[in-house]
Amino acid sequence: MADAPDFVILAGNSNKPLVKEICDYLQMPLGRCDVDRFSDGEIQIEIGENVRGREVFLVQSTSTPVNDHLMELLIMIDAARRASASSITAVVPYFGYARQDRKVAPRTPITARLVADLITSAGADRFVAMDLHAGQIQGFFDMPSDHLYASPVLLEDMRRKHGARPEETVVVSPDAGGVERARAFAKRLGSTLAIVDKRRPKANVAEVMQIVGEVKGKTALLLDDMIDTAGTLTLGAKALQEAGARRVVAYAVHPVLSGPAIERLMASNIEEVTVTNTVQLRENARACPKITQLSVAKIFGEAIRRINSADSLSSLFV
Repeated sequence: MADAPDFVILAGNSNKPLVKEICDYLQMPLGRCDVDRFSDGEIQIEIGENVRGREVFLVQSTSTPVNDHLMELLIMIDAARRASASSITAVVPYFGYARQDRKVAPRTPITARLVADLITSAGADRFVAMDLHAGQIQGFFDMPSDHLYASPVLLEDMRRKHGARPEETVVVSPDAGGVERARAFAKRLGSTLAIVDKRRPKANVAEVMQIVGEVKGKTALLLDDMIDTAGTLTLGAKALQEAGARRVVAYAVHPVLSGPAIERLMASNIEEVTVTNTVQLRENARACPKITQLSVAKIFGEAIRRINSADSLSSLFV
């Protein structure tokens, strides 16, 4: 009879379909963990199996509702620590509060650092995330951290759909902050790079979108780390069309898709929006005909396997 694995995977309520795919890849069952609510809304968690002396991987995106899912993660970490787990790895496919990574005004918090401190104080020993909004967030954690990338999955889809004629394709960053990411994708696709330069001439004047780079007659691949309200993305797509782009498609890792995002995408000239499953799509997003979702379960499953066996994760980085 085969020995039981020396690690266990537990999950909160944020993204159970992704966790099931990770467990299927690793050919192991999902650990039993009851995540309930008391009548007053407090979170109640009970781990339903023995984790004493075992390595525990807690998979939980801090997506909408962000605060509920963050508290679930913190309480699960505490429960595993008090159950004598040998080590606890917080696997956070989508790290909420990541955009609050620096002071943008005199009296504002750095909430990404606060959340990192909470995860550390709760008792986690390692942190794993995918495509953090700012890579330096890894430095907020006083523990080993592994920053995974969805680029292998996105690049494979780009090559399959748009890779036949790279000279007719241009990878576009929707803002200056994403240029490094777009440049890496363009290099691997053998295509050119363009940037949407967004500027406001003066206060209370509408933003002007200018395209830096040649897009006329080409298929524009708008690339971002996340889509939240889709305002920047759809405005960029409109500017690309006005600059002569033949087609506009969008790629992003994290489909936050809050507020008017679906309505904006449906009304835009973007033909297809390809995202990953780091965030579970809500019903209106699943019903949107423009949205295609790719799975990153294999990347997370392989990362968990290698962390458990103390193997290198370098080959997972592109």
